[in-house]
Order: sequence, then structure tokens, then C-alpha cells
Amino acid sequence: MKRRNCVETLEQFLAFPLELIPFVVISLLIAFTVHEFAHAWVAYKFGDPTAKNQGRLTLSPIAHLDPIGTLLIFIAGFGWARPVPVNRFYFKNPRLAGIFVSVAGPVSNLIVAAVTIFLFYILASIGVLSAMPPDVQLGVEQFVNVLIRLNIMLFVFNLLPFPPLDGYRIIEDLAPATIRAKMTQYESYGIILFLFLVITPLDAYTITPFLQNGMSIVENILITLFSPIFGF
Repeated sequence: MKRRNCVETLEQFLAFPLELIPFVVISLLIAFTVHEFAHAWVAYKFGDPTAKNQGRLTLSPIAHLDPIGTLLIFIAGFGWARPVPVNRFYFKNPRLAGIFVSVAGPVSNLIVAAVTIFLFYILASIGVLSAMPPDVQLGVEQFVNVLIRLNIMLFVFNLLPFPPLDGYRIIEDLAPATIRAKMTQYESYGIILFLFLVITPLDAYTITPFLQNGMSIVENILITLFSPIFGF
């Protein structure tokens, strides 16, 4: 009885059921690693070796995980990895390169989600899933669902227009020089506002509804794109 009470108490503080935590951990390692690697790779292709020199041009999860951002995934259902260092001095066209570097992270997560859905439909269509024992099939479906939703979450979450998220960096590079200067001037206040929204009950009225609606829209679009191909 005590153990059951402890489990129930723990689950109250988690964004996921305990039985899904192993799938969340694996999905998290994949999603964060791919996201930050994409930033580093695109920056390197545009001529910036900073991330590479600091060991961030790698698919090793250890190089990319952020303790607070990772913890928030389990508690709040969203989070972030360690930002990849970028030195715009190396870019021939800093604003254009900056946009591509910022977009690369979220888009990489969208690609992972799309590829996962595609592969899952292939397995289902050729009968691999139905041939599995029921408990194995359930485990595969749970893992796929977590992997898809975490990557879609990172895609949507990182497009929020708050520093230091990618959405803010994209807007910053698109803005005229005068507005960009103002954004830089007040960026620290934006970070404080973002953290305030994340860690207070206001999250339930701001970031969470945006995430839930955005994730639902993106997931429905991906399913609509792939399901007719396989007759689902």
C-alpha cells in the first residue's frame, strides 16, 4: 500500500505515466541530440567552426543535454537542450545564415516525427506489427507515440518568440536593424518573462495551450499526409 501511494504521489509531479518514462528517456535523447546537431551542422556548413571546436558537432547525447531543460520535460512536458554556440562573425551573410541555423533545429525534429510516422505505417502495412505478441506490439506503439509527440513538441515549442528559443532568433534575424537593436537591448527581460511563464501557473493559460493546439495541428497534418499512402 505504501509503495502504491509513493507511485501515485510521484506521478502527480510527472508529465508522463511512470510506465512511459523509459520511452521518454530514449525519445528525449534522440530528439535533443538531433535538434542540437542540426544547429551545429548547418552553422558549420555556413563556415562557423565554433560548435565543432567545442565538441557539439556530434550525435552524442551527453554533449547536448541541459539539466534544467531535461528535468522540465518530465515535470512540465516541455523543455530544451544546451544551446549550440554560434559565432556570426564567420558568416558571409549573417542574417540569412542565422535564419537557416535557427530553423534547422525545429525542422530536424519535424523530420524525425515524419520519418517515425512513415516507418510505423510501413511496419503496420506489411503486417510486422500484427505479428508481434500483444505486449510487444503495445510497447512499440507507446514508444512510437512518445517519440512522435516529443519531436513535434520540440518543433512547436522552439518556434515560440521568446529568447533564447529558435523562434525568437528567427524573428531577430528577419527584423530591421533598428528593431533588432531594441530586441537585443531588452532580450534579458524577455528571458525573465519566458521563465516566469514557464514556472508559474500562467503556463496553463499561455505556453501550454499554444503547445497543445500547435502539436495537434502538426500531428494531424503529418497523419493526413501519410495515412492515404498506406490506406489508413
